[in-house]
Amino acid sequence: MKLLLITGGSKGLGLALCEQFKQKGYQIIEFSRSAPHEFSVSVDLTNPEVSRLAVAKAIASINANQLQELVVINNAGTLAPIGQTSDKAFSDLLNSMNTNFVSAILILTEIIARFQSATCKKVLANISSGAALKGYYGWSLYCAAKAGMENFIHSLAVEQQTQPHPFLPINIDPGVIDTDMQALIRATPQSDFADVERFIQRKNQGLLVSPDKVAASIINIIELPSLSFGNRYETSKHNN
Repeated sequence: MKLLLITGGSKGLGLALCEQFKQKGYQIIEFSRSAPHEFSVSVDLTNPEVSRLAVAKAIASINANQLQELVVINNAGTLAPIGQTSDKAFSDLLNSMNTNFVSAILILTEIIARFQSATCKKVLANISSGAALKGYYGWSLYCAAKAGMENFIHSLAVEQQTQPHPFLPINIDPGVIDTDMQALIRATPQSDFADVERFIQRKNQGLLVSPDKVAASIINIIELPSLSFGNRYETSKHNN
């Protein structure tokens, strides 16, 4: 059995990944709040421990010895709230960091612990962002979480190389995708996001890439025979 475990597969890039992996014959378990698919499990990523337990329950009955390949994709994320943190409710700040960082680490850790002994090929891909590498006015929470996840993957890659049956952790930068997240950015007042006009121009100039095309590039990367532990890959360099 080839298995995909993915967070945030209800729409956008995550949905495209689910559809394309399904066409390739993978069994899929998708984790999201709305859980729209027959293969979905509902998780509220603002609550890390409840999310971890939901994932643990969903994967508990899988026979690791029957896995031919395991792909794990950390895709779920939110930009909200956009703006200076001092202007936002502390509950919103906590929900953002839980969704983008704390829940992601707990879920990935749960999956690794469950399947560490599986002898099949195991790729763990974190969907990153250019925001992991630089700061943006109004995106401090998102940038912090993306940078933190990138470095979590780097450290995880070092640790996994000591294991007899390692996961292969990588970061993937998907570039700018034509999704609801981009629509949210364009609708944000300049007072909250100083760079909003540049993102509006990207849309007007047709520079956003479709989720289907980005998903295909991500799969191309995951299928590379020369994947390296902890590397950062860009989808723009791996188009069909």
